[in-house]
Amino acid sequence: MRVLVLGARGAVGRAVSDHLRRMGHTVTGVGRTMTPPGMPLDLSTGEGLTGLRAAADEYDVVVNASGIEDPALVACTGEVPFVEISATGAYLESLAVTGSATTLVLGAGLAPGATTILAAALPAVPGDDVDVAISLGSGETHGNAAVEWTAGLVGRTIHRPPEAEPVPNLHETRRFRTEAGIRTHLRADFPDHVLIGVPRGVAVRSYLAVSSRLATAALAVAGRLPVLAPLISRAPHWGDRCWEVSATHRRTGRRLSARGVGQSHATALLTAHAAVAAATAPRRGPVPMSELVTVAELREMDGIEFGES
Repeated sequence: MRVLVLGARGAVGRAVSDHLRRMGHTVTGVGRTMTPPGMPLDLSTGEGLTGLRAAADEYDVVVNASGIEDPALVACTGEVPFVEISATGAYLESLAVTGSATTLVLGAGLAPGATTILAAALPAVPGDDVDVAISLGSGETHGNAAVEWTAGLVGRTIHRPPEAEPVPNLHETRRFRTEAGIRTHLRADFPDHVLIGVPRGVAVRSYLAVSSRLATAALAVAGRLPVLAPLISRAPHWGDRCWEVSATHRRTGRRLSARGVGQSHATALLTAHAAVAAATAPRRGPVPMSELVTVAELREMDGIEFGES
């Protein structure tokens, strides 16, 4: 399979490219400063988009790890399956109504991605509530785009929350059971509520913590005092590299979870599976990860420990 990876020089793009190559696929990286055999394109310009349009037909699937949230990227790839790693709900929701002529994966990675698979696997009926808990390893060095995305939560409200009133990021707290014990998580604007919650009439709420309790507390302070948001990008990488995600049905108490070490590895693994599934699936239009990758497949992935209670 031939894969075009946008943003291949970034932390996530490099990991995705490496994993796809280990799976035996041919990968071409795209970026502003790529050198051959990579493809040097600045996707923030019209010239770069023209170059993408000319190249895309030669590939079986396109993966967007660039951090650029622009529907023009999808439009430029025509009928080539497309995998979008973005975690921004408003942007993914805008792609969901594009009428894509091919498979367009909305959110691949840990959150959304693994969280989507877990939450969708819980039997639920309209009116039910599902809580998604996301614990990330604060000891792992993240790419600039990931850090900027987290800092961008500060001072903003959650996009289309289940509640009737605005819900600010990083204000509401909820405690969840994790491998490291009971931890406080902060309500955050991850997009599973619009990807699978809204279509099913289920109230999905996402909550974020990092492995350092002190760093989680700092996020809570920044949520209340947005002027401190720039400090997030300069914070030291305290904590470990362990991550854990879970989905819990409030009414039944059923809980599904996945955990591992190294978010970049897990994101690359999940995105690679999404790319293969998108390239081999019949044309399905915009779909969340849960429609292409099952819980059974998730629990068999290398380096991911699955839990159910």
